[in-house]
Amino acid sequence: MKHGEKKAFVIKRAATCKKRRMVNPLVPFLVFCCVLMLLRVPVTKASTARVSVIHSQDTYPAGGSYPLLFRVTISDHWYIHDAGKPGNGYLIPTFLNVAPAAGVNVVRIRFPFPQKKQFSFSRESIPVFAGTFLIRAELQVAREVSPGIKNLKGTLSYQACSDASCLPPETIPISLPVAITAHGTRTTPKNQILFAQAEAQGSEKPLVANGVIPGAGLMLTLLGIFLGGLALNLTPCVYPLIPITVSYFGGRSGQQRESVILHALLYMLGLAVTNASLGAAAALSGGLLGSALQSPLILAIVAAILVGLATSFFGLWELRIPAGLMQISAKNFGGYFGSLFMGLTLGVVAAPCLGPFILGLLTFVGQKGDPALGVLYFFVLSLGLGFPLALLAAFSSGLKRLPLSGGWMVWIRACFGWILVGMATYMILPLFSSSILKASVAGVILIGAGLHLGWLEKSRSGWRGFVVIKRSTGIVLLTAAMILILATPQKKPGIAWSPYESSRLTAATEKNQPVLLDFSAEWCSPCRAMERSVFSNPKVLALSRDFVTLRVDLTRRRPGQDKILARFGVRGVPTIIFISRKGVEKKALRVEENIEPEEMLTRMREGLR
Repeated sequence: MKHGEKKAFVIKRAATCKKRRMVNPLVPFLVFCCVLMLLRVPVTKASTARVSVIHSQDTYPAGGSYPLLFRVTISDHWYIHDAGKPGNGYLIPTFLNVAPAAGVNVVRIRFPFPQKKQFSFSRESIPVFAGTFLIRAELQVAREVSPGIKNLKGTLSYQACSDASCLPPETIPISLPVAITAHGTRTTPKNQILFAQAEAQGSEKPLVANGVIPGAGLMLTLLGIFLGGLALNLTPCVYPLIPITVSYFGGRSGQQRESVILHALLYMLGLAVTNASLGAAAALSGGLLGSALQSPLILAIVAAILVGLATSFFGLWELRIPAGLMQISAKNFGGYFGSLFMGLTLGVVAAPCLGPFILGLLTFVGQKGDPALGVLYFFVLSLGLGFPLALLAAFSSGLKRLPLSGGWMVWIRACFGWILVGMATYMILPLFSSSILKASVAGVILIGAGLHLGWLEKSRSGWRGFVVIKRSTGIVLLTAAMILILATPQKKPGIAWSPYESSRLTAATEKNQPVLLDFSAEWCSPCRAMERSVFSNPKVLALSRDFVTLRVDLTRRRPGQDKILARFGVRGVPTIIFISRKGVEKKALRVEENIEPEEMLTRMREGLR
């Protein structure tokens, strides 16, 4: 081929290729879509858990209860926390929830026994699940449910950790299609071997609603609430109700003992129903109340209300109820309904003393967001409050054994006032970041309560032991304050992190400064371990001053965080990124686990080069 012909061929070939590129835009379009998808899909959305439903039979006749299994598969090298309270309070427990649908409901959700795992970042073993495990449950179908496919929706909420890092809390959806047939329809069993295995492996006690296991922790809580209800009987607002109770039930002295006891139980039940309804209402509004209670302003308002109510207990003002309500409560309705009505109205009559405590418990239940717990807590509180009065109703002769009113009741009233101040303090403690400051605030409250209840409160009683009780209470509170303040470990100074902003990263590059970018969260156990042992190390702290130190706090999900995580390719925490003076990450130095201070120093020195 001659030179001129070769040149013409090359020109013609180039024109042909150019023409092909112009008429074939599919390839660059696909590349653009792939890049766009990669940019839009956050890397943190990759689930470490999968859930599938295992049915016990092909269909479910209406009007029955049937076993179900949920198979949960955890990715290799990852663990999710137990379905109860984990070993460390800041870890996120696992919840399995299934919403009911038109008479079809999933109940008695039971997790298997967890395994104990010792992590490098924790001093204690933590109960976790790993690999594949089965969760038992029961499917209840109401008699009136019409045949057809019912689609139930649920979620599995969990937090996954490995030996070195933790992922943000995640919630994955669960789809549960259920084939309902008419009552009495014959069915075919399925997966019987799996159900036998799950039964043989055993499980923990049934869960109360959102994964709360009624173990020792719950029993102690219920015992404390019951004792609190008993203690409320010592308040001045309840004490005047004793004559009303005795006068009402005294007229039944001619009845049989069994009938009187039944009336007394109905009396206590009425009180429990009233307060349990309050608890359920608070829990059902938990989503709104719980999110509102994350606001510092709302926390301050609630605390101020509690302190204001406490001043009433200190005698600065009186909260009274209309006399009409007292008359209504004492109205003599007949029969068993009369006893029930007495209990239903008791909560209203005792409102001046009970209201502040109900407000505190309402706040606590609202944060939990669990209607079953709300009903349970208030029901137990009501049992404690109504138990002595029910005994008094059944055995009216017990009135002779009651202590006479006097100065000791004023002191009891002051004790409850300080309890309300303690509730208010508990509400605002999360606003303080320093553990030393938290301990100091709580210590000051204990010192004030000790001095006031032990010495400054001047009420007197004819009983000689009353002074001993006052002084002993004051000494115990002062001692608790000293222990709290002195035993709180002094927090070592750590790296001064600034909240991450892209402008700060750009400014550091313009100033030719290296950047230390940390991704952390309060629920991340390895992060807390590094905060204690690495970031507070004097050498690490000194060397960090040569960096621009930025932090992305993932404790609470906020808008825009997914883009930041996707930009830097962060999947879990802790993650520490070293960015050079030119604004480029030094990937070889990235930290994605809990490391020792010496290794951190080595990486930091390399990052300054």
